[in-house]
Parts: sequence; C-alpha cells; structure tokens
Amino acid sequence: MSLRLVLASASPRRRELLEQIGVEFHVHALDMDESMLPGETVLQHVKRLAIEKARLGYEQVSQQKNDLAVLAADTVVEIDGDVLGKPANRQQAAVFLTRLSGKKHKVHTAVALVTDTSELTEISSSEVEFTTLSEQQITDYVATGEPLDKAGAYAIQGIAAQFIINLNGSYSGVMGLPLYETAKLLSASASGI
Repeated sequence: MSLRLVLASASPRRRELLEQIGVEFHVHALDMDESMLPGETVLQHVKRLAIEKARLGYEQVSQQKNDLAVLAADTVVEIDGDVLGKPANRQQAAVFLTRLSGKKHKVHTAVALVTDTSELTEISSSEVEFTTLSEQQITDYVATGEPLDKAGAYAIQGIAAQFIINLNGSYSGVMGLPLYETAKLLSASASGI
C-alpha cells in the first residue's frame, strides 16, 4: 500500500529538501508551543517537538483515511548547553549571533513520521563552527531579515554560509530536514516496520 505523505511544516526549506529527493507530498502548516519543558534535555526537547508536530498534523488531516503518513521535524541550535530557537526580534537575533561568533555549536534536527500504525523518529546532530563576526557583520546580516525565522538566527543555505568555517555532520540537517534520516523513516514506513 502506498502512503500519501503530508509535511507538517510551513518551512520552505523543508519543502525544497523533500523535493530534492523526489518525494511527493502535501503541506499542512502547524502552529504550536515550542517551549522547553522543565528538566528536558536538548535532545529530548527536539525529539518531543518533532513527534508532537507529526501527531498533531496526523490528527488534523487523517480523519477516516488510513493511508496517510505525516512527516514533521524540529531543529534547535545548542551552544554551551543552551538552546537558541528562533529569535523573537532583531535584538535577540544579534545576541544569538554574538554568542555563535568564533565558536563551535551543535545543530540537532529530529524528524518524525506518524501513520495509523506507527510513530518513527530519528535525530541528526551536527557541529558547526562560525568565524569571528564583527558587530558590523552582525548588524548587516540581521538587517537582511534572514535570521528572524531561523533556529539560532542563521540560515546555512543563505547569506550566513559565508560565516561558516566548518561543518561536521549533515548539511540538510542543519537546514532543517536531514535527508538521510528522512529517507530512512520513509523507507521503514513503506516496509511496514
């Protein structure tokens, strides 16, 4: 049986990445609280959010259809044990970028797939090293608006690519949808695992 795939995300980057590997899907955007729970580790947080997004998406679109799979993902930037989510405003974006300047940080992206019979998850973790940024570079980058809806206040596939000295891990994972892990989940679901 062929499952119809729904991407529970409004992210154009996630759409582009799924299209890149030739996956057909429909989009169902969600809005939910992405706050960390007390005592939650970074990995527990990102995994929980991906699963909750996929479950919520499934509840909203499944109705009586049982040939449906809902894919969701969540990405967080971690530095010194702190999570940098999407900045609330330009000032917070500048604070985030100042923290990332000249340092290594981790990007964790969890991907979840929910069907009527299973819930599957995978996590991709990567290490990204930023060059030292001047105040002017930060000001100019924030002024572009690019950092405002991105975890950690930057887009690796955008203007911020010039700030990255090294990436150890998954480029697509840092973008917001790790393609290896996503393909693995889709394959497992199609196999009935």
